[in-house]
Amino acid sequence: MRQDTLERLDHRNPLVVDTRELGRRPGSMRKVSREVPAPADMRIEVIGVPEGVPLELDLRLEAVMEGVLVSGVAEVPLAGECVRCLEPLERELKVEFQELYIYPDTETEEDDAPRLVGDLFDLEPVLRDAVVLALPLAPVCREDCGGLCLECGVPLDENPGHSHDTADPRWAALQGLFDGSTAEADDNGAPSADENQEK
Repeated sequence: MRQDTLERLDHRNPLVVDTRELGRRPGSMRKVSREVPAPADMRIEVIGVPEGVPLELDLRLEAVMEGVLVSGVAEVPLAGECVRCLEPLERELKVEFQELYIYPDTETEEDDAPRLVGDLFDLEPVLRDAVVLALPLAPVCREDCGGLCLECGVPLDENPGHSHDTADPRWAALQGLFDGSTAEADDNGAPSADENQEK
């Protein structure tokens, strides 16, 4: 993240944390707990965190030589749909994360390492990455969810005896041979076996 973007941090943003009370003495520690509204885009296609819902954060701030080491736990509500039956589902997710925020005046070889802006740091990118990576890729309402009928979309859990009469595709080439009809001639124009018998 560019420095000019970081300089616009707003201390009133609930995901921006002030470290002034922590100080810079290595080994000092401070705990922070707060409830914050969920930012946007914490989701994948089928499930995610609804924007604005309350998230519970428990943070541990530790001063180290290079900056402030932040360890945290977030409890977030999820909303989405079952990938089998497409019914809505809700879940609770608990994620852990850790990030080192470098002091502004500290030299580091990692150009993209997050830095403190004065005494502030923005937790949103780290929190979003932790939550999105922990989301289930194929959420289901139940492990034994039967899903939907592939032919007509009927919920199979509500219709356990549901089925369709379908011919085995391996026998499709033989259809019509035993229904009383015969071909007049083969592909080369030769008379059929029945015509030869008549002659």
